[in-house]
Amino acid sequence: MRIPSRSKAVKKVVFRTLKLLFWGLLLQGGFSHAPDKLTYGIDIKMIRFCGILQRIAFAYLVVALVEIFLKDAQSKDISAGHFSVFRLCRWHWLVGACILIMYLALLYGMYVPDWQFTVPNQDSADYGKVFTVPCNVRGKLDPPCNAVGYIDREVLGINHMYRRPAWRRSKACTEDSPYEGPFKIGAPSWCHTPFEPEGILSSISAILSTIIGVHFGHVLVHLKGHSERVKQWIMMGFALLVIGILLHFTHAIPLNKQLYTFSYVCVTSGAAALVFSAFYILVDIWDLKYMLLPLKWIGMNAMLVYVMAAEGILAGFINGWYYDDPHNTLVYWIQKHIFIGVWHSRRVGILLYVIFAEILFWAIIAGLLHRLGVYWKL
Repeated sequence: MRIPSRSKAVKKVVFRTLKLLFWGLLLQGGFSHAPDKLTYGIDIKMIRFCGILQRIAFAYLVVALVEIFLKDAQSKDISAGHFSVFRLCRWHWLVGACILIMYLALLYGMYVPDWQFTVPNQDSADYGKVFTVPCNVRGKLDPPCNAVGYIDREVLGINHMYRRPAWRRSKACTEDSPYEGPFKIGAPSWCHTPFEPEGILSSISAILSTIIGVHFGHVLVHLKGHSERVKQWIMMGFALLVIGILLHFTHAIPLNKQLYTFSYVCVTSGAAALVFSAFYILVDIWDLKYMLLPLKWIGMNAMLVYVMAAEGILAGFINGWYYDDPHNTLVYWIQKHIFIGVWHSRRVGILLYVIFAEILFWAIIAGLLHRLGVYWKL
């Protein structure tokens, strides 16, 4: 249904943004300890402000407002030329260019001084210790001294950042890499530090991914032929992939998910365009709809699947019913005896567990809910 006025559209966007922020703080702010710990609650002084849903909310808000207030500048009927949709979305790309310039200027131009922190993890043997991280640099992208982390420490505060960043699993920090484990003797001080992978500057960069996604949507809406749509998506997908790979392998801008670098935006958006094109060909052109129905069901109840599966709420509930020992639960038993034990490989076992006990299971649940007409929408 089309929204008849800008004011109503803005209210709808703001309300949806607030709902995303609420669920983000509840699920990723530290209140929920699922699925591993059978507790809940968070000290407000240590609450995590950022997260995946918060990033989605921020990017959605910015791009939705751009779409609403620049709608009059868009033509409904356009030609099928290579750059027709780019002309249609020129204001979106102008906003994206400004965001990219600001992101790169801060990432490479901001000075990062030396800084100190106190280990906040009460389960750590180093709890309460004060570490000094030497930086005194500008334009570095390494874990301790990048501008992304510096801005988050200054604005959010180090106590409100993610305490288990990916770099804790790096070879510099632990012998168990790529898994998390005890720190090496003499591990760098930054191994102990929190870092926010969905922080302020990296979320600003994520707006670019959303703008690219909106562009793909305009291709679908304004170009009527299958071949024109697929051609646009594939050409743009390959172009983004090539740009991202070149930026990475020339060491101009390396791929880095934690910093959400421009090369990472290009590679992930380009790959998404190609995957989307493949699904479009299978479903809309070749009419192989039934083969991909499970993915459709998941998409129709994406919020439910994300909360219950990705955030481990259902697994946490099941883990609450244990026998004799908190680790003796149905979830752990299935992982150990049906997947990891059979394949004698933790990596393969966990992969198969995710495919069959997570994705396939929730596809079936989402399909049943679809038959009942039950959906969780924001």
